[in-house]
Amino acid sequence: MKKDRWNISSASSVPLESGARVAVVGGGPAGSFFGYLLLEYADRVGIDLSVTTFEPRNFAGIGPASCNMCGGIISESLVQVLASVGINLPSGVVQRGIDSYVLHMDVGSVRIETPLREMRIGAVHRASGPRDLKVARWASFDGFLENLAVVRGATVVRDKVTELHLDGDRPRIVAGGRPPQAFDLVAVASGINAATLKVTGVEFQAPKTTKTLIREYFLGEETINRHLGTSMHVFLLPVPGLEFGAIIPKGDYVSVCLLGNDLDKAAYDSFIGAEQVRACMPAGWDPQKNSCQCAPRINVLGAPQPYAQRVVFIGDSGSTRLYKDGIGAAYRTANAAARAAVFHGVGKEDFETYYRPACERIEKDNAIGRFMFGMTGYVHKSATLRRALLDMTRSEQRRAGERRRMSAVLWDLFTGSSSYRQILARTFHPAFWGRLGYNIVRSSVTARRA
Repeated sequence: MKKDRWNISSASSVPLESGARVAVVGGGPAGSFFGYLLLEYADRVGIDLSVTTFEPRNFAGIGPASCNMCGGIISESLVQVLASVGINLPSGVVQRGIDSYVLHMDVGSVRIETPLREMRIGAVHRASGPRDLKVARWASFDGFLENLAVVRGATVVRDKVTELHLDGDRPRIVAGGRPPQAFDLVAVASGINAATLKVTGVEFQAPKTTKTLIREYFLGEETINRHLGTSMHVFLLPVPGLEFGAIIPKGDYVSVCLLGNDLDKAAYDSFIGAEQVRACMPAGWDPQKNSCQCAPRINVLGAPQPYAQRVVFIGDSGSTRLYKDGIGAAYRTANAAARAAVFHGVGKEDFETYYRPACERIEKDNAIGRFMFGMTGYVHKSATLRRALLDMTRSEQRRAGERRRMSAVLWDLFTGSSSYRQILARTFHPAFWGRLGYNIVRSSVTARRA
């Protein structure tokens, strides 16, 4: 017997009925989360859906052809959210637990422990590993999520979708060179780095992007333990266009990730040539001999309208977090879209009312993030500010029981464990500015005496 639907939609809504055919374009995190959650919610209200995910890549493979081009950090907040819905990351997927990060600047370095000293941040590979992988010791994170959706009832088709068009009352997609197929709902989760998807008949403007750089290096687990340990290493260095760089340990490999504004090879060479970066790596490390490399584009401004009649754009295709926690944003947008579709409907007005707010929250928070990263420009320009920030953080890490206000701000800024709004709110406390002001004065006096 069917359960009552939670239908509080307006008269103009388009309900998703039993027997409906749903296509998911892209089997990465956003697509897999959507398929899994859509089927979960549909089961709750007694709707029988057919969900087909179109994903040409085999995430169990190695190298660029199987990879989703991402730094591969799972924030502690996302780990908790996934656990709350019954998704627990197995040890075979998480290559290394991150229990701290080390902030490096030209004026020194400081190790910042994870809040509550819990190892809840995971480093993962999006495929099974870089292209020179010799022994597959860990599973693909994306493959794990895709399998969750399959176990829940989704079907994966290894075809590439080349065209989406809204013709009449149903969207149609072209995949694998076959004739167009009609669906009752299409969720686009193909990201912004896949080959161009031709979209017609839908009012859609793609997100604005910028280019970043990622390199993978084989060092071996023993070498990584000795030089990097279980810390993510973050660098605030005066490289043009660079917001920050990171070295992330993952099993036998490390990922070097640069985030900023249209970074190029010159920026990467400047970064890896910095003594702070060289000091973290083993002697004889050759940065030109990488195992894998990519220059993925990342969103800096989401799609103005990530939905249409029976069509919804999720994850990077719609809206995502600025510079961090893209996998977390994939979950949030997929969840909001799935709830809207099942509990309200798949019409344009349904997504306008029940999906758009989730994207707007992300974009409003990103605006705060842009302001905060803009402030790091002043840190780049002022040695006094850099020393004050370093001294304040060091002092917090040395003293047991002290409120680690600067440490918490930096931790969440680089790991994605909190929203930008929450991070900014922490800086409003008078004690934060009092302590920072004290360290600025102290740093200025020390500089004059030197």
